[in-house]
Amino acid sequence: VFADLQLSIKEKNVEVQTISLPIIYADRIQIYQVLQNIISNAIKFSSSKVPKVSIESSEDDEEWVIIIKDNGIGIRRENLRKVFSIFQRLNHFDKYEGNGIGLSICEKIISIHGGRIWVESEYGHGSHFHFSIPKHNKNFA
Repeated sequence: VFADLQLSIKEKNVEVQTISLPIIYADRIQIYQVLQNIISNAIKFSSSKVPKVSIESSEDDEEWVIIIKDNGIGIRRENLRKVFSIFQRLNHFDKYEGNGIGLSICEKIISIHGGRIWVESEYGHGSHFHFSIPKHNKNFA
């Protein structure tokens, strides 16, 4: 994903970091689409400071949780669930491109994989997108 987004990463001088990523059982193309969408949003909605995107993971007995963190513009508390609604745009068309379907597709993909997706954010201080994938998913093993 980072290789495919290299032009955007260079244009905005994004600092990228990955920490302890697991091997998961999932549809490669669909999980790629989830990661590409969330990371490209992190780049698109970066603030004027040096943009940073990091990916890390955590686990429990049942699932992996992948966390994509950025230091971008953030999301207002009242809009945290709205970002996953289809055609829901929270920003002006003239400032940011997009049609408002990317995160709703991500939610559907993660649901198909038996996981969940959510975001934690503080407006003006970035966002942390989390998604879980079951460790023992027989449909994708």
